[in-house]
Amino acid sequence: MADPQADDLAYLANLRRVYGLRGLDALDLAPTWLEQFGRWFAEAELREANAMVLATADAEGRPSARMLLLKGVSEKGFVFFTNCGSRKADELRDNAHASLLFPWSQLERQVRVEGRVEPVTREETIIYWGSRPRGARLGAWASRQSQVIASRQVLEERFAELDERWPDEVPLPPFWGGYRLVPDSVEFWQGRPDRLHDRLRYRQDPQQPGGWLVERLAP
Repeated sequence: MADPQADDLAYLANLRRVYGLRGLDALDLAPTWLEQFGRWFAEAELREANAMVLATADAEGRPSARMLLLKGVSEKGFVFFTNCGSRKADELRDNAHASLLFPWSQLERQVRVEGRVEPVTREETIIYWGSRPRGARLGAWASRQSQVIASRQVLEERFAELDERWPDEVPLPPFWGGYRLVPDSVEFWQGRPDRLHDRLRYRQDPQQPGGWLVERLAP
């Protein structure tokens, strides 16, 4: 007997689009991955263009992924902030290898980053904490991220309690901080017709410390 839900989703096999906005040639790349990322980010005039997927894995290699926001980028790497007791933080303690994905589908582009994650300095965390809205600071205190809770009411009551406790300045939680993914590869993906996509990757040169190779990958 046919599964009606499966029939409802049968159209998925035929969902596709033709990519053809532009191409990507090695001659057009910036000298560094950071400059190239800056170019593409400037062109990504999208809502929350800094939204990215962070993929981690635990000590047994079981992966997990989630969306979060990029809060800084430099030649050192890509910075984000989170609760240091969250699942992502636990997994990064067990396995510092991680990857990022910027899914700029409206531009038929992706940026894929792989590398190792390290904590940022406490000074960097303090500076960023000072830029957060008051509600976001209270929310960081109120949520024991990734822990099971009985209801949303638990969160709201905790938030209200903290709002009353700290009517002015909300302190930086000791369990909250920043991380930096230090890349060893950064890939720029541009969709092309017939699935012959352009994939150009900056990869650290093992023969030249601090140097980078640019390679074209088959789609």
